[in-house]
Amino acid sequence: MDGPRRELEFAATASGFSVVLKRNCSISPRGLLLAFGLIAAVAAAIATGFALLGAWLVLPFAGLEIAVLAGAFWLTARHATDYERIAREGGRLVVNVGEGARERRHEFDARRARVDLREGRVVLVAPRARLEIGRHLDAASRAGFAAELGKRLLS
Repeated sequence: MDGPRRELEFAATASGFSVVLKRNCSISPRGLLLAFGLIAAVAAAIATGFALLGAWLVLPFAGLEIAVLAGAFWLTARHATDYERIAREGGRLVVNVGEGARERRHEFDARRARVDLREGRVVLVAPRARLEIGRHLDAASRAGFAAELGKRLLS
C-alpha cells in the first residue's frame, strides 16, 4: 500500500468538493487474469511433459500449485478496485467505501465533523461516529490529505 507520494485532486462541485482515493494497483484484473493463464499453462505443460516421461505424480502437485496460485490471484484481483470517495454535498459529508464486492455509505454533518491524524492514521470524527479514511495512501500523502480535508471542512 505504501509507495511514492501522490498528489490528490479535490474536485470542486456545485455544493462542495469530491475526492477519490484508490489503491495504487499496477495491473488491471484483466491483466492479472492473462498473467495467471500464462503461468498456469506453463506449469501444466511442464507437468504434462514429466508425466509423459513416467513421473505421473507431478500432475497432482502441479494442479495444487495452480489452485493455490488461482486463490492468490483471485484475492488480489478482488481488491484491485477498492476505493474511498469523500464528497461534501451541501451540509453533508458523504464517504463511500468500496472493498471487494461490498460498498458502504457513511454520512456525517459536515459542520460538526473534524479530521484527526494520529499515529499515521486519518480518522474522520463526528458526534457518535468515527471512520478511518485514507487507507490507500502512503504516510506522507495521508498527512497532506488530512490537512487539506480539514481545511475544506472548515470552509
